[in-house]
Amino acid sequence: MIISAVSADIRYTGRWAQSGPAMVTTAPGAYLECMFRGPYAVLCFDTAFSEHPFPHLYIAVDQGAQVETALAPCLRVQAEGDGPHYLKLIYKSGIEMHHRWYAPLIGKVALLSVEAEGFSTLEPDTRRTMEVVGDSITEGVLVEPDRLYDRTNPLLNRVYQDDVTATYHWLAAQRLNLRSYVMGYGAVGITKGGCGSVPAVGQAYPFCFAGAPVTYGHPDIVLINHGANDRGASEEAYIAGYRALLEQVRQTHPDASVVVLAPFCGAFDRALGEMVTKLCAAGWKKLHFISTAGWVPAEPLHPLREGHRVIADRLTEALRPLVDALGKE
Repeated sequence: MIISAVSADIRYTGRWAQSGPAMVTTAPGAYLECMFRGPYAVLCFDTAFSEHPFPHLYIAVDQGAQVETALAPCLRVQAEGDGPHYLKLIYKSGIEMHHRWYAPLIGKVALLSVEAEGFSTLEPDTRRTMEVVGDSITEGVLVEPDRLYDRTNPLLNRVYQDDVTATYHWLAAQRLNLRSYVMGYGAVGITKGGCGSVPAVGQAYPFCFAGAPVTYGHPDIVLINHGANDRGASEEAYIAGYRALLEQVRQTHPDASVVVLAPFCGAFDRALGEMVTKLCAAGWKKLHFISTAGWVPAEPLHPLREGHRVIADRLTEALRPLVDALGKE
């Protein structure tokens, strides 16, 4: 039995959008789930315009260990017994410089179909949700910079060096039992576009990629971490742009709790805190500021795995009262 990528038997989390017969994402952290029957499932992908090295995925069956693999036109996943078996696939990492906003998309994961003996309906995912809006740190860039397998071009190692599941927000969401919608693109900021032709965050926010509006519903929490890539801008331009982003987020998700998480490198910490204080005094509701001063050293700019764990410890503690309050609504 073959089901198309748009089948109701497949659940997508994150920035996925339909493009022709495929369901497509260009944002690491997006994942899909399904329940299949039989000894294996075969996942087929559109790899037209994809370039070496292809994005890396994590695949797990029946809540087992996550196995890392490169994207391929067809991936066969073996399982023990007739099932039903639970399958989860996460977009782990890609080359942030690959074109991933305007067609033709290079840095994409585009599912076409899944084949198995049969499929079962997934149990509903009733967890609270958190949208995470950030840059390369959110994307998981360079959490393991020592993984150097290609000596010809250092950038080609990035699929091994990057890992969205090692990041501060991913770890915090796991600890707080939240379902995450991740928007993290390298070099993007409040005042500038970034790698892969992704525009500045305010322009990109409503879309999965150009012309493809975001498909998920309203998150309970929106967590924003931007500023590391805006250090070349004036404080005035940055704060004005940040306020415009907050207006946009509030208009899009009026009931969400919005968290302004200061950059980990220390940039704009004071100015962001003052902005949030003024907005709250002016009547803004469900707006919160978290200072990250002293959480981790300013260098390296991209925290390593341990640095992300340290941040996750602090962030989990800071977010827990918000999450607990959601449970009382």
